[in-house]
Amino acid sequence: MALALLVLILGEGVLRVVPIDVLRGIVGALLLLFGLKWLRKAILRFSGKKSLHDESQAYAKEVQRLSQSHGGAFEAQATAFNGVFLEGLEVVVIVLTMGSGANAYPSAILGAAVGLVVVGSLGIALRAPLAKVPENVMKFVVGIMLTSFGTFWAGESMGVHWPMAEGAILLLIVGYLLLSAILVSMLKKKVATA
Repeated sequence: MALALLVLILGEGVLRVVPIDVLRGIVGALLLLFGLKWLRKAILRFSGKKSLHDESQAYAKEVQRLSQSHGGAFEAQATAFNGVFLEGLEVVVIVLTMGSGANAYPSAILGAAVGLVVVGSLGIALRAPLAKVPENVMKFVVGIMLTSFGTFWAGESMGVHWPMAEGAILLLIVGYLLLSAILVSMLKKKVATA
């Protein structure tokens, strides 16, 4: 509910005050920063310079920490809220970006809501642990997507006329995939020689 309220306030408020090119630049830069952060970690994980993320281990460690804590249920709820809210903030930025970029807030919000319902329903129905989700690959893909969209919108806000218009996003995705593969390969060689 807090994230939905944030989308409503920022979405309505921002579009009335901030010109679309300025908004694309700001949101593009934010997406680029989020994407590069995720992409950097993914490259380090796939090259062996950083251990692969193990969701089961992270969950068990957090449960143990909370069970030994004196904060009780409130601390557990605050921890869950913090994690969901921070991850959800990235979704808010994406919804605002997609909505403002195409001037289509209803479809961006609907897409996020459908995603929430589908993922929530699958989680409840399957009750499978998160360890079965290929999280490292998923974060790599999300990093590529966010970096590509961020580059596109940041470039548009600075007056870049992309070849193939929005189709340039596909070129950016391919370019970032190739660059990431090269970096993973180079870092793997560095790890092997070390």
